[in-house]
Amino acid sequence: IFTDPLTPCGQIIALHFSVPTVFFLRGVPCAIDVHAAQCPDPPSYIPRMFSLNTDHMTFPQRVKNFLISLSESFTCSIVFSPFESLASDFLQKPMTITQLLSHGSIWLKRLDFVFDYPMPVMPNMIFIGGINCGQKK
Repeated sequence: IFTDPLTPCGQIIALHFSVPTVFFLRGVPCAIDVHAAQCPDPPSYIPRMFSLNTDHMTFPQRVKNFLISLSESFTCSIVFSPFESLASDFLQKPMTITQLLSHGSIWLKRLDFVFDYPMPVMPNMIFIGGINCGQKK
């Protein structure tokens, strides 16, 4: 199933029918995609989305980045709780959003390290960041 992980209904159906999933995304808030794929994600080194930090952070910026990552996990647990309860009811077993997305086969990420910072990724994450770029004149 070709689906978007932001609304994981396609992933719930894929798990129910035991078919592979291909995710197409730019980025998921709270780095759920990174955690689901089991990529290393140290908050003291990788800048959080909307933090305006660079990859060279001072100690106060690293603390700010860490606090942002804590607040993201709390906020996203509230936002994704309806999907967790839907998945748990439909699949008849308790599921978190990270467990649900961890069954993705391939992650097509619309990222480009020219615009974003390099980060460690798993082999099933494929960067297709140039597909939205226009031809340079």
